[in-house]
Amino acid sequence: MSENGAGKVPIQVIAVTILGICLIICTMIFTSAFARVRSSSIITVTGSAEKVLKSDLIVWDCSFTRNSAQLTEAYAALHADLDQVDSYLKSKGIPDSEITIMPVNVNTLYAVDNYGRDTGEIRGYNLTQTIEVRSKQVDSITNVSRESSELINKGINLQSMPPQYFYTKLSDIKVDMLADATLNAKKRAEKIAVNGGGKIGPLRSTKMGVFQITPVYSTEVSDYGMNDTSSLEKKITAVVNVEFYIK
Repeated sequence: MSENGAGKVPIQVIAVTILGICLIICTMIFTSAFARVRSSSIITVTGSAEKVLKSDLIVWDCSFTRNSAQLTEAYAALHADLDQVDSYLKSKGIPDSEITIMPVNVNTLYAVDNYGRDTGEIRGYNLTQTIEVRSKQVDSITNVSRESSELINKGINLQSMPPQYFYTKLSDIKVDMLADATLNAKKRAEKIAVNGGGKIGPLRSTKMGVFQITPVYSTEVSDYGMNDTSSLEKKITAVVNVEFYIK
């Protein structure tokens, strides 16, 4: 080999050296980035918002019955009762538009022998008439449902069902309640992060929970959501599950 050639570094060695340096640099960059990702924590919190609202719709059912050996007699007696009940409701200020008269339910009564077995012989009929009142006059209809026992004194075999109460504008307040619940979640996350010596970063995800509609002082909840219809005043609770990055 010539004297000049002995002092030169082969091009292959230079290429391998450069490639090795590049690999080392890439590894360092990747390791640094991976360490930053690993050091970023996530916190999951649940936020909630509550409103107490008064129902704006009442649904009240009442029914009355008549028994007779003759079907025509039972119908006539039931129709007379219907006239009295209808007049009573009208006297309480309930318009026709809020009253629904359901079809008559006819139950045929059969005679039985000494052993309690059905003989197939008709001994009479039991007829039931149901009336539904659906109204925005929540307080007024509530009072009528309580006072309807006055009809019993008139000889009507009346059964009054407990009123059902609904809030019909829930969709109007859902967006605001979810926003309030998300803000509540953020405040909780901030407090937890500060106590841990950090602070929250960007929002990672939000998942809306079910709405709980319960009596005002109830603590009962359900995974599928509650929808109480027994209470005039209701507590409506919105829930969200939120994830934040921790810096």
